[in-house]
Amino acid sequence: MAGNSQRRNRRTSNKKGMQVGSGGQRRRGLEGKGPTPPASVRKGHKKNRVANAQARQAAVRRPAPRRGGAKGTSEMVVGRNPVYEALRDGVPATTLYVQQYIDNDERVREALQLAGQRGNINLMEAPRPELDRMTNGLNHQGLVLQVPPYEYAHPEDLTAAAYDNGEDPLIVALDGVTDPRNLGAIVRSVSAFGGHGVVVPERRAAGMTAGAWKSSAGTAARTPVSRVTNLTRALEGYQKAGITVVGLAADGEHTVQDLEALGGPVVIVIGSEGKGLGRLVGETCDYLVRIPMPGGAESLNAGVAAGIVLYETARRRA
Repeated sequence: MAGNSQRRNRRTSNKKGMQVGSGGQRRRGLEGKGPTPPASVRKGHKKNRVANAQARQAAVRRPAPRRGGAKGTSEMVVGRNPVYEALRDGVPATTLYVQQYIDNDERVREALQLAGQRGNINLMEAPRPELDRMTNGLNHQGLVLQVPPYEYAHPEDLTAAAYDNGEDPLIVALDGVTDPRNLGAIVRSVSAFGGHGVVVPERRAAGMTAGAWKSSAGTAARTPVSRVTNLTRALEGYQKAGITVVGLAADGEHTVQDLEALGGPVVIVIGSEGKGLGRLVGETCDYLVRIPMPGGAESLNAGVAAGIVLYETARRRA
């Protein structure tokens, strides 16, 4: 009897009894799950890993555009009048050297007063032999002003400044202009007519010396100058950026007042008073223009010529 009872229990236990319902899970499991997502968003797929890598690369901050250029060399302004005029005209300076036991005349007092008003110029007293050594024996008259190296801009800085202001670039490039006073006068004209800077070559050209700074009448503080190793390559770089290069030449086929290109992004190239533009620079220009001179003069001073062309350019843009 016991054995029969155990067999019945086993048979009963093997029978499927009442169970908790599936709640429709099986039915939903048989339903479709919609379209298969693209491989690029399916976790673990090769294309998903590639897409994630590309997203990470895109998120990496790109390097900033190149800014800043070469530095010039420091120089000394010597003599009572030159030192006074440099301080009066705002030429940057780091140190004013004053000879020990100097005769304290009016010009010396004025120079010391201007240096003191700046607040950032060191005043140093030095014996006469030391000043003689510093100036290589020049007649310093007991006053020597040390001018720091000029910090030149990079050529791309000039265009970047224009685009940052929502303006078409207006740049002047100089080819063979060797007089610092001409450079300073051109910097002044560029500033007056809304230009964005000046480009000069490293060799056989004037740099931003104390004389150039004085001629700029202080505008060099807000008008950048760029110094390049190869002017032709710099002009070609501007052309690739969509800027028209216009050279000033006595035999140019266009006149300044007729060239519509001056109304857009432009680099105006000005050569020396005697030789004009160099051959390679002239061939690089998109246009060569001339300034009509009814009076019959053969050429104009570089600073004067720059002022005329910049005025015409500013008139077209007004």
